[in-house]
Amino acid sequence: MSTTTTTPPIAPAPISPLNASRTLATAARVLRQLRHDPRSIALMILVPCVMLFLLRYVFDGSPQTFDNIGASLLGIFPLITMFLVTSIATLRERTSGTLERLLAMPLGKGDLIAGYALAFGTLAIIQSTLATALALWGLGLDVTGSPWLLLLVALLDALLGTALGLFVSAFASSEFQAVQFMPAVIFPQLLLCGLFTPRDNMHPVLEAISDVLPMSYAVDGMNEVLKHTDMTATFVRDILIVAGCALLVLALGAATLRRRTQ
Repeated sequence: MSTTTTTPPIAPAPISPLNASRTLATAARVLRQLRHDPRSIALMILVPCVMLFLLRYVFDGSPQTFDNIGASLLGIFPLITMFLVTSIATLRERTSGTLERLLAMPLGKGDLIAGYALAFGTLAIIQSTLATALALWGLGLDVTGSPWLLLLVALLDALLGTALGLFVSAFASSEFQAVQFMPAVIFPQLLLCGLFTPRDNMHPVLEAISDVLPMSYAVDGMNEVLKHTDMTATFVRDILIVAGCALLVLALGAATLRRRTQ
């Protein structure tokens, strides 16, 4: 009497939450798509430079004013543009069904979010470099600290805008709704970040709120470069908070990522 032994099916290997090859492949796909969308590239790379150029000549008769607020806006402009473009681009992936097809493949949410962050982060590096070079050597922005520290803060701000855009895109069902998140997420930070008045001059309640908003530390970091020649402990604290907020928001974006928009 012969017996047959059945081999149990082999369970598929679990997909790791983050895989370098899948992340790079996702980033490459996003960059290829953006290459065919020159308007989005122009918005991300050129608009901050145009805004800084206009700002310089708005204060043409008062260059000291440009020196005082130009460094802060050098970080704020990239944050706003990266937020806007990233939120709309990610939402477009979902509404077109691309996101659903991608997540049906062996691609984790962490891979997808990290790939998007890497792709848009690459553009953020180009954007921040051009804006910083224009402000310092084209428009004569006078800063006491190192230009490299200024570039570092501008880059972190652009990456923070990318992370915020990826996060809020999960809660929008149309591109119009994605744009509506700007006054809800960006404008309050813009008013409370210390750009218009020192934060310690605000009402205590508003000052307490500003203490937990990442844009406040982006502006503080820029002001540290504006005033000090060396890297201060306050500057290190500010950039670590901005970087930590960007990583936290990216993690939240991966956790809230949906396959499709109803």
